[in-house]
Amino acid sequence: MTKNTKIYGVDISKDVFDVMDEQGVHQKFSNDPSGFKSFLKTLDKDGLVVMEATGYYHYRLAQFLYRKNVAVSVVNPLQVKRFIQMKLSKVKTDKSDARAICEYAQKNQVPLYNALNETQAECLQLFRLLDSYLKKRTAIKNKLHGEEALGRPSKVVYHSLNRTLKHLNKEIEMLESRLLELVKKEQQQQLTNLKSIPGMGTKTALFLIIITDGFTKFENASQLCSYVGITPTIRVSGKSVRGKSRISKRGNQKLRNLVFLCAFSACKHNKACKELYDRIVDKGKSKKLALIAVANKLLKQAFAVATS
Repeated sequence: MTKNTKIYGVDISKDVFDVMDEQGVHQKFSNDPSGFKSFLKTLDKDGLVVMEATGYYHYRLAQFLYRKNVAVSVVNPLQVKRFIQMKLSKVKTDKSDARAICEYAQKNQVPLYNALNETQAECLQLFRLLDSYLKKRTAIKNKLHGEEALGRPSKVVYHSLNRTLKHLNKEIEMLESRLLELVKKEQQQQLTNLKSIPGMGTKTALFLIIITDGFTKFENASQLCSYVGITPTIRVSGKSVRGKSRISKRGNQKLRNLVFLCAFSACKHNKACKELYDRIVDKGKSKKLALIAVANKLLKQAFAVATS
């Protein structure tokens, strides 16, 4: 975007969204189609609308503006939060947040938003619901285990938990089947290539393709590893601070867990990963550290196989 482009900062919530432009003009619109149309009428032809990624709430507005050929950018909320903290701001309102987003876009290069097609949108919806069901299934299993430890004092509770668990298993199987069908429709070759990596399971391959939008969101493997959150962070300052290196854990937790689980299998069946694991353990390092290195190696292999 050029320096002459007018920037609009948008702070969006469930019912409304606040807009602040470079001149400090503040507006508020309803977060629905009528509000989107009203906002569109106020925009300059070459304006840039910048908003935070807020789960569900930003999606409809971003898609609407993109289809109307308006330049849109969806930025990481953590970056904006750090920007506000850097300014030592003492005010926290929707209006001040919209102003901060506008100022952030003025001082930083922001990426342009690419709208999702119908298949991509459905895959993301399925993925989110599947993730929710998997967490619920884990909670039910833990509850069932706890009830069994008590000697099954209530048959009603025990049978209710079992019925819920069976229902969740059916729903999860149905969602995974639909995900596999959609990914095969759009990315059959990429899925086949990823599954050819020893240690890479079907579920992990599916999630990798969905989350990375067919590996188009990242320019190199290092960016992918950073997104998943398995890159080390170093804490060293002066002579006194010598913190242990740890993985950042700032990326996608679900994908990080899946890749870490794949590392166990890769240590046995993936030659390059096995050599890496043995080399690190032979140096006296912990097995967990070696597994993290293997997970990193797996992601780099996946990126190479999927993109070339």
